[in-house]
Amino acid sequence: MDFSLTEEQEMLRKAARDFLATECPKKLVREMAKDERGYPLELWQKLSEVGWLGLIIPEEYGGSGASFFDLVVLLEEMGRACLPGPFFSTVVLGGVTILETGSDEQKQELLPKLAQGKLLLTLALTEPSARYSADGIQTKAVQENGSFLIQGTKLFVPDAHVSDYLICAARTKETGIPEEGVTLFLVDAKSPGINCTLLETVVGDKQCEVTFDNVKVPRQNILGKLNEGWSVLEKVLEKATVAQCAEMVGGAKQVLEMTVDYAKQRVVFGHPIGSFEAIQFNCADMLIDIDGCSFITYEAAWRLSEGLPATQEVAMAKAWASEKFRRVATISHQIHGAIGFCEDHDLPLYFKRAKTWEVNFGDANFHLDKIATMAGI
Repeated sequence: MDFSLTEEQEMLRKAARDFLATECPKKLVREMAKDERGYPLELWQKLSEVGWLGLIIPEEYGGSGASFFDLVVLLEEMGRACLPGPFFSTVVLGGVTILETGSDEQKQELLPKLAQGKLLLTLALTEPSARYSADGIQTKAVQENGSFLIQGTKLFVPDAHVSDYLICAARTKETGIPEEGVTLFLVDAKSPGINCTLLETVVGDKQCEVTFDNVKVPRQNILGKLNEGWSVLEKVLEKATVAQCAEMVGGAKQVLEMTVDYAKQRVVFGHPIGSFEAIQFNCADMLIDIDGCSFITYEAAWRLSEGLPATQEVAMAKAWASEKFRRVATISHQIHGAIGFCEDHDLPLYFKRAKTWEVNFGDANFHLDKIATMAGI
């Protein structure tokens, strides 16, 4: 199967790499890790101006109407650049959810603003159990006078502190079957009863604890159908998982390039360390791991873009990428030696992301379990 990029996708990749090299230097990445907001407003506006915020939004809603595979190409370059900010939470977690299940009125209201950079979204899904399965949703939503009152705690909600709306998954009916009775609510982030606490993370990304204390949400803010939200979340999570894999592929490719460059320049005993067989074999192992990540991610992305079943391919991609990006970063640390552990070196930026992204949307064991079940074991 040929996953070669089209001419337009190659142009997108090159434009993204050039843009991010200029607008997102590593100095900015380090600064934003310590910045409470987590991204510069000027950069966010530029992302809108080049059309990336509306890349997969249909033209009728002010977007470019590109495919999910096109978004994966872009996200790979963002992973390579360690782009800070709420692009993933707004476009992937928020935008994809609205595209999957929003009404025509909701799409007309929200998607043009998203494409223009005037609306930030995120998905409030995981809870203290940190599960990406239906049984992990314990937050309750109870009907009262035509509205719903949401009560519960969400953890690791990306960019909730700057989002305009939170898409909250809550349980509206108890049936004994976890996949039933889940509803998605579009919640104004400024609603009374919402408390958002920014968490301290190893990578400096902006994850939050969000508590809902009888937060009132009107019935018209339901996304999709009452009690049928989990089937939508499964689709969203598949795309989010592959999108995360794309960022991991981009990060791993950059780590390999850094490592090869260093191996050519670092001289020991009168020779570049890249001339030693052990270093060469380690770099070859890195390339093999990355090539596998790239192919399996592209396969899953292509199937999702074509509307084909991709549950197994998505699980395989995340199980592989979770382990291999971390392994690539670890080998790179071994080749770089002590200098690779200095905070002003670029390598720690990627290693920390490898550890963080490894568990996002389920770690390797979570997805291996799904693969084994699909294999009939």
